[in-house]
Amino acid sequence: MQATGSLTRILVIMAAIVIILAGVKSSAEIVIPFLLSLFIAIICSPILKVMTDRKVPLWLAITLLFVLFVVAFFFLAGLINSTVREFTASIPQYKVLLSERLNTVLQLIQRWDLPISISREQILEQFDPSVIMNFVSRILLSFSGVVTNIFVLLLVVVFMLFEAPTAKHKLAVALSGSKNTTAKENHINRVLQGVISYLGVKTTVSLLTGFAIWALLEICGVQYAVLWGTLSFLLNYIPNIGSFIAAVPIILQALLLNGFSVGLGVSIGVVAINTIIGNIIEPRMMGRTLGLSTLVVFLSLLFWGWLLGTVGMLLSVPLTMALKIALESSSTTIRYAGLLGDVSVPESESAKKL
Repeated sequence: MQATGSLTRILVIMAAIVIILAGVKSSAEIVIPFLLSLFIAIICSPILKVMTDRKVPLWLAITLLFVLFVVAFFFLAGLINSTVREFTASIPQYKVLLSERLNTVLQLIQRWDLPISISREQILEQFDPSVIMNFVSRILLSFSGVVTNIFVLLLVVVFMLFEAPTAKHKLAVALSGSKNTTAKENHINRVLQGVISYLGVKTTVSLLTGFAIWALLEICGVQYAVLWGTLSFLLNYIPNIGSFIAAVPIILQALLLNGFSVGLGVSIGVVAINTIIGNIIEPRMMGRTLGLSTLVVFLSLLFWGWLLGTVGMLLSVPLTMALKIALESSSTTIRYAGLLGDVSVPESESAKKL
């Protein structure tokens, strides 16, 4: 009977989770702007605290942040529009360059008697240079599409920042009642500090990546260096695959417009930048901030991306960190938090296995 009761309880919990996830996915138009506003407010809270500690009035500090958001948004929108217009006007020239590159490749194939049969006309029909910019435009527009109603999004952020001084206490009272709110506030602080630490390090690393990509492309004379640097900065927030996605159009454009030698140099440079920053600098800066296993990070990327789209991929790690800390806050769920953690096997146990 106990086994049947526990099985029924597990099935009910799983059914409830499925219903909740289905509700979140169906209401993504509401959930995504709310989550984005929440994380923007969390990121801005340390900046706001620094300004208010320096005797800057709260309303003035929030106004300065509001102006900064508006400037950043219009910069991104203007960059996309101007680059797309310029690229569209230059497509005929790029098609001529593509034809020249293909002629060079075909001559090399004939000279070396390689057993490869390709038709220049078929490649020109299948591969249009505008495909590169359409790919980039879709990626960047997916970011701007999330903040289509920028005014409403910023208003939510502003109201959240005004409520920030008392929000933690209100949430602790709602979760635990009027008694013993200190423990809940501590757990909420852990969630906030974990998210702030991760996003702070990730923003620094993303800025470094975007600046390094921009500098490399400027030195090599590759067009749209600012656009590619901005794209590398944004996609670097997506763990594991973001840098790879950003590198593909950069390398293709360099090979197409700048020739094989420059394209090869850009390929090596982009790979070196992503390898050094992603595998050496970022882990040292991050330390044990994540507390998540590599497998969990990758699976969370797939799960949140499926549930919430592009924004879910950007926020996959912070959301999973918050979930892990929330599970640790209860004695009944703390054992499940270990499934998400990065726990090494003790040496004594590993020696016994051997």
